[in-house]
Amino acid sequence: MSFTIQNVLLATDDGYTTADVQVVGDKIAAIAPNLDVVGTAIDGKHKLLLPGFVNAHTHSSEMWQRGLISIFPLELWLAELYDFAPLDTEKVYLSALGTAVETLLSGGTSVVDHLVLIPGQELETIASAVRAYQEVGIRAFIAPLIQDQSLSAGLPAGESTQTHEPFFRSTTATLELVEEAVRQFHRPDAGVSILVAPTGIQLCTDALFTGCIELSDRYHLCRHSHLLETKAQEKLAQEKYGCSAVTHLQRIGYLGDRTSLAHCVWLNDADIDILAQTQSTVVHNPLSNLRLGSGIAPILKYRQAGVNVTFGCDGASSNDSQDLLEAIKIGSILHNVTDFDYRSWISPRQAVEMASLGAAKGLNLADQLGSITVGKKADLILYDLTNLSLVPRTDPIGLLVLGRPTNVVDSAWVNGQQIINNGQVSTIDVEKLRAELFHLSEWATNRQSQTVEQFELHYRTVMGLI
Repeated sequence: MSFTIQNVLLATDDGYTTADVQVVGDKIAAIAPNLDVVGTAIDGKHKLLLPGFVNAHTHSSEMWQRGLISIFPLELWLAELYDFAPLDTEKVYLSALGTAVETLLSGGTSVVDHLVLIPGQELETIASAVRAYQEVGIRAFIAPLIQDQSLSAGLPAGESTQTHEPFFRSTTATLELVEEAVRQFHRPDAGVSILVAPTGIQLCTDALFTGCIELSDRYHLCRHSHLLETKAQEKLAQEKYGCSAVTHLQRIGYLGDRTSLAHCVWLNDADIDILAQTQSTVVHNPLSNLRLGSGIAPILKYRQAGVNVTFGCDGASSNDSQDLLEAIKIGSILHNVTDFDYRSWISPRQAVEMASLGAAKGLNLADQLGSITVGKKADLILYDLTNLSLVPRTDPIGLLVLGRPTNVVDSAWVNGQQIINNGQVSTIDVEKLRAELFHLSEWATNRQSQTVEQFELHYRTVMGLI
């Protein structure tokens, strides 16, 4: 496929310009006014063209619990999710479809799915997500969520003596599973990449982390993990390592320019320096951090220190949405209350760059994605500037980031292939998907989580709430 977008609005360093954008195959071939039409001519008048954003951290299967999980901090929220999240591969497939569609319709052309695996059906789980993402056509980075410690190990012990049940799958078996997933599904040229993705220091041994480092180096894979999402995790790291989690991950070699770390709420200044030195990427998930009371990540400090930062929606039962534009807006203006020096606040243009090029850097693809540049992949979003939520004509990017844009994506291309046309997803039947998601779900009933009851007293004790 080749096409030429004519007379489209493009952002420049200090404003906007109107030009034509020529795409040949999967790459941007030329950008200039009055180009000869190659392939299909597309009218870009009154439209804004931006690089596709990346939903850089989510858990697609949580779609089945959105709006459902109680108002809890993360550790108790996880306990309730653990009790009330039965999955099958058909639900994994449908929720991945839904995640892809919502991401595309809010400006994203890629998704990093920290995919929850069905015990005993791990490879089938991954296959279901792969099938969904390939059917939609979104660029997918699937990060199978792995751990080798049981849920109770995720809480600090405090003054008590804790014993934990062994995890049902050994560390060795888990690493073998990830390696097999790489063999079967890692196909970057086909739009699917596998990442190594231990869930975090709270539920993973050093053996799992170091095994993931070895796999990452052998197959040149990116790395992903949660990091210090909550105050409880900060306490736990001190118990486990006698130092911060960031220092420990640096010592064992997990950090680097192919490593992205979700949340990063409870980091100190020394931790921030380490992330900058190692060129690790922080994925800011403001909505879930607020929903779970985890805290406000010091994003302005990260940026001032030279840490690369991008945005994620997080899973749809801790957000409870996959609206990437919403995450970008909140993730930008939230920090206007954490630092009174307005010169460090995140501008709409900076937010757009964080959501596109910042994510590409974290995935080691800045040379291929993240900006409208000749030679880069044609992962593009065309926004309709005549839409009611993007008028009057002031600053299009300002309205896109600071406003409440709805139904503004006119067209989307991934790898040069059109996925959205005239506001409609063209690759799958979205109405059928909506009906299936509705049919297979059910209204919430009053349920009590035995796991929450088991953990709540200990959580409240170690957190100083009683």
